[in-house]
Amino acid sequence: MSDGAETARLDAAVAALEPLGLRDCRLALVLGSGLKGFAGRLTEAREVAFADVPGWPAPRVEGHGGALVVGRCGGVRVACLTGRVHLYEGWSPTEVVRAVRTLRRAGIDTFLLTNAAGGIRPTLRAGDLLVIEDHLNLTGSSPLVGPAEPALGPRFPDQSTVWDAALTELLAVRDPGLQRGVYAGLLGPSYETPAEVRMLAACGAAAVGMSTVHEAIALNAMGARLVGLSLISNQAAGLSGTRLSHDEVIAAGRSAAARLEGLVAGFCRALADRGAQDRWSAGRGTGD
Repeated sequence: MSDGAETARLDAAVAALEPLGLRDCRLALVLGSGLKGFAGRLTEAREVAFADVPGWPAPRVEGHGGALVVGRCGGVRVACLTGRVHLYEGWSPTEVVRAVRTLRRAGIDTFLLTNAAGGIRPTLRAGDLLVIEDHLNLTGSSPLVGPAEPALGPRFPDQSTVWDAALTELLAVRDPGLQRGVYAGLLGPSYETPAEVRMLAACGAAAVGMSTVHEAIALNAMGARLVGLSLISNQAAGLSGTRLSHDEVIAAGRSAAARLEGLVAGFCRALADRGAQDRWSAGRGTGD
């Protein structure tokens, strides 16, 4: 049985955000550690703090913004979360995904999830970008645990195609230097041990981080289309011979900002072009 409590919270947040025009957005973007500066590229921007949205928890981690910015990029309207909250801050899985569920509940069906991650694959170096083709949820939790609510998706959602192949290709072709692979999401906040990194490599992971997987699970259950992008901030423990720090993550975000911003802007333009083509094709179909 479900009391619909979480759905009611989402609907209250959607109502509070109605003046921002979320229903006109074609893309929602979640920015990971050190990447919040992308929101500055949006034109006609309107902003609201997480703390001013009913029920939304606010990020507490350095390098994460705490605002929803709605504006235009590359010819499409975008809803941009300048940060996210994490399990290791003490939030529940349901709270971790509340912001993205709100945007999905408002009608946005396409999401680009970004994060900063440690590189496990030997060919990945700090500053590289990895397109997420699949993920490993190794956090020990899920946002789907608890009473089932029909508005949040089926009780037992399929996860065969969480990451949309067409959107992945649309993103990947914008930058020939991109690699593709599996993202492993762990609880944190401690970085992984060298033994854990070897285990993840054996499981097929190319990169590892402390976010994203819960958002992907929740959004997939709600029928959203997802594409993911990891900024490699460092090589994972035991691969480089150096100690890991969060300052390294923030610095990598700053140094790769221009490349990432250009890539996302190009992706937005491609979405706009595809939307125009779809409308043209629909018009021909009704006229023939």
